[in-house]
Amino acid sequence: MTNESTTAWPADQTLQATHVYFLALLCLVAGLGVGYLLRSPQAVVPVQRSATQTATSPSAKPTGHRPGLEEMRHMADKQAAPMLEKLKSNPNDRSLLLQVAAIYHTTHQFKEAADYYNRALESDPKNVAVRTKLASSLYRNGDVDGAIAQLNRALKDQSTDANALFDLGMIKLQARGDAKGALATWQHLLKTNPQLSPERRATVLKMMADAMTMMGDQHGIKGAQNRNGHE
Repeated sequence: MTNESTTAWPADQTLQATHVYFLALLCLVAGLGVGYLLRSPQAVVPVQRSATQTATSPSAKPTGHRPGLEEMRHMADKQAAPMLEKLKSNPNDRSLLLQVAAIYHTTHQFKEAADYYNRALESDPKNVAVRTKLASSLYRNGDVDGAIAQLNRALKDQSTDANALFDLGMIKLQARGDAKGALATWQHLLKTNPQLSPERRATVLKMMADAMTMMGDQHGIKGAQNRNGHE
């Protein structure tokens, strides 16, 4: 998750535009990784990035190469191969399973990542950090219900875990449109985690402010629809 700037929309413009803006903002945040700033970085697979050439004219085009999903899968398989070979003789090695899961997650192979995180949990089912990462992979793979279930399970084991609470709030807001539920979850996060750094606390507060704005926009849209319906 990154710090995002807000845009001041003219009061006379449609509230729907503001609603769309915040949904887009939240999609960007989730695209960078749910709970990104609230956990230690995973091992990042070196993926070749596209280099954008300085635009000196309208015809200037990006140079470099951005790997597609199939190419990223090939890169992930290649990097994971030594660990997968070791897993053949020691299939329950938690460290290896987590390394492989991280490789597949960072290369957007979320189904495979979830499979390996799930295997790692078999020997340590109360590991909240791993279960939260599993939820992230499930969510990125489109399994919203599965992600929420995993986060709720993690919070049963550790009700104040900042990562699980943050992720649950984000999924409630983005996937369910439940701004009120997200806000309550993040309020609980701040109340039970006074040790958060100022930067991380500011990040949570920023998302709470966005959720409250979205709630106001939703009420405004419903009010406008009701008024139009009686005209």
